Amino acid sequence: PPPSSLTPLPRRSFLTALKSAKKVCNASHNILAYRLVSPSGALTQDFDDDGEGGAGRGVLNLLRLMHAENVAVVVSRWFGGIHLGPDRFKLINNAARNVLVAEGFGENPKPMKKG
Repeated sequence: PPPSSLTPLPRRSFLTALKSAKKVCNASHNILAYRLVSPSGALTQDFDDDGEGGAGRGVLNLLRLMHAENVAVVVSRWFGGIHLGPDRFKLINNAARNVLVAEGFGENPKPMKKG
């Protein structure tokens, strides 16, 4: 479990620190969602689509469905020359779900079916 002294970082500071990694910095999109609960029980949650309209909101919704708290998820996506269309949102959510489950966060909702 995360330490009880966890304090929310502003979204921009968190992304700036994350993007200091060369590989992440070179991604086409870094989609962020987080849910943090303070020691007093106050919930702070937000998302950043990073130009991938609606993707961050979808990952935040996944965090809610999984009842995941005190976690931030960033899914980095690189454009490889093939347009994925709406399937990219399922792929982004499945990548987030896989890491959350692997790290023991929340409940595992059924995977999204590929269109």
